Amino acid sequence: MHRMSLHKATPARRRWIVVTLTLVVAAGWAVFPLPASAAGVFNVRDYGAAGNGTTNDTPAIDRAIVAANAAGGGTVQFPAGTYRSANTIHMLNNVTLQLDSGSTIMGASGTGYDLAEANPNSAYQDFGHSHFRNAMITGNALSNIGFVGSGTIDGGGFLSNFDDPGAGRIDKVISLTRCANLELSGITIRRAGHFAALINGCNGVHSDGLVIDTAGNQDGWNIVNTQNVVITNADIRANDDALVFKSDWALGQRFTNGHVRVTNSRLSAGCCNAIQFGSETCSDFSDYVFDGITITGANKAGLGMVTMDGANISDVHYRNITMSGVASPIFTKVGTRRRCGDNPGVGSVNNVTYEHITGTGKGPHTALLWGADSSHQVRNVTFDNVDLTVPGGSANRGTAVPSDNPNDYSTTSIGTAPSYGWYLHNVNGIRFIDSSVRFVNNDDRPAVIADAGGTVTFDHFTGQRGTGAPNDIRFQGITGYCVTNSVNTSGGALRVSQTGSTQNCGTALTISGLTVADTANATDWSVQPNLTNGVTQYADRAYTLGAVPSGLTGAQWIRTANDSKAATANPLVRFTVNRQATVNVAVDTRRGRLSWMDSSWTDTGGRITNNEGTPRTFAVFSKVFAAGQIALGPNGDSGNTSSMYTIIVT
Repeated sequence: MHRMSLHKATPARRRWIVVTLTLVVAAGWAVFPLPASAAGVFNVRDYGAAGNGTTNDTPAIDRAIVAANAAGGGTVQFPAGTYRSANTIHMLNNVTLQLDSGSTIMGASGTGYDLAEANPNSAYQDFGHSHFRNAMITGNALSNIGFVGSGTIDGGGFLSNFDDPGAGRIDKVISLTRCANLELSGITIRRAGHFAALINGCNGVHSDGLVIDTAGNQDGWNIVNTQNVVITNADIRANDDALVFKSDWALGQRFTNGHVRVTNSRLSAGCCNAIQFGSETCSDFSDYVFDGITITGANKAGLGMVTMDGANISDVHYRNITMSGVASPIFTKVGTRRRCGDNPGVGSVNNVTYEHITGTGKGPHTALLWGADSSHQVRNVTFDNVDLTVPGGSANRGTAVPSDNPNDYSTTSIGTAPSYGWYLHNVNGIRFIDSSVRFVNNDDRPAVIADAGGTVTFDHFTGQRGTGAPNDIRFQGITGYCVTNSVNTSGGALRVSQTGSTQNCGTALTISGLTVADTANATDWSVQPNLTNGVTQYADRAYTLGAVPSGLTGAQWIRTANDSKAATANPLVRFTVNRQATVNVAVDTRRGRLSWMDSSWTDTGGRITNNEGTPRTFAVFSKVFAAGQIALGPNGDSGNTSSMYTIIVT
């Protein structure tokens, strides 16, 4: 091996190397000569790692990390072998750990790991969430770091699953705070104690093909106070929550959470939730999409969402999800714990969609939406092609509202529901479209009870009827309920009962007064009925629509002119609706959110495609308008790089 040449380093770099070597000596580690590494790859064996499963390789691993960082960044490579790590590994900027096939970083017994740091904010979350240094691998305020390859990080059964593990012992594998541009792909993490991975305050996370096996321990991946996350092809088998999004007070401030995409993944949770928001929920969450997920067990919720500490959760979309063996397929709750350091209020849940969801529950919990009170309801939630099968087997339990512990986030915080399929409490703007609920064993409770709130609608809903059930859907204190085109599993009409409720199936929507400021193309604009696959998108083009979200199928819409895409008049179009309506604008994804779409416009997660020579995709943004005139701005694409938007009104 060759010594690193110091004379080629800058003065600042020489000072950095001297300080680093001084720290190494002070720590009592053997001083190895630093080898020259090929093209940014730093093999841990060149820095003294034995990889024999018995030697403590942490000092060598840290030396390789220091060298990679000092070189301006690089890959620390672990060839096949077992690298026993009896001390905490310290990540540095611009360093990626690459675990080759057959390589394992293995935890160790003893008390040689970093101590948990003091945290003045530890009263606001449990011990594990409050401390970050007591981990196999840790780092703070780092950027451009990664864990990649096909190898394994294995706690070895030495990590604590609960609370304070004691001085020099650890409870998590990977622990990162305030990181930017994190890659976590391909590797396997197992026997991880309380957390396989805990990240807090990060921005920019990419993960593909991550495997986590903590089914004999606790949590899989906790993503806390973090934004801009893409997770694909994950396989997480946890005992506690598998994949969970939180916002706690461990770092003593509020954060922005959101812009998250999770796709094509497989999850299970032994005791708890497969996909979960909360319980720690200090800061708001917005713009999450979960698509193509398979859940194979959860002893609480398959899809759980709680806001306990004042967070507003909005713009969350679940699509193409299959669940089995879940205690409650869907559990949503607004609680009033308010456990954050800045005296938060009560949170909210708004604008959530579930599309093409199949769930088989093992019980005992009914699928549930639970608002805290009339001022903190669960609002604007749509279930489109959501089909649930539950165990059933209960006698009629009357109609009383079940008990609630407002400080508890668990599915057990709500007492046994008097309905077998769905229980809705303190809700508004809830829609079920082309959905169903069935039981395995006869159940004499109603399929659905909605208690307190307004605007709850069932359209083409199927509910199985128990032989002794007094009714199929019951409304209690609901202003504006509607049940249309809905049947039991034998094809008969659903029996609806109500107390203190009013029926309102709405006034038929009319769109009138269409005016367009683009005079050259205004005559090509028109109001159209029945949006479906195959209709012609523009009056001046032959393009037809391909995929249309089922929630928009059959809606009235405005056919535009593609040549209007470059128009800049603002407003570009005006029209009038006779009642409250949701306006959906399908914008070419090459164009993205238009400049006039402020935060009141929501990206629904829905997509429409057409059959241009290169088929185009359009993202659906929506906003609710009161009856009256509506004005929309332009597409404004002077560069001719996108197609014109389409307007759908529901």
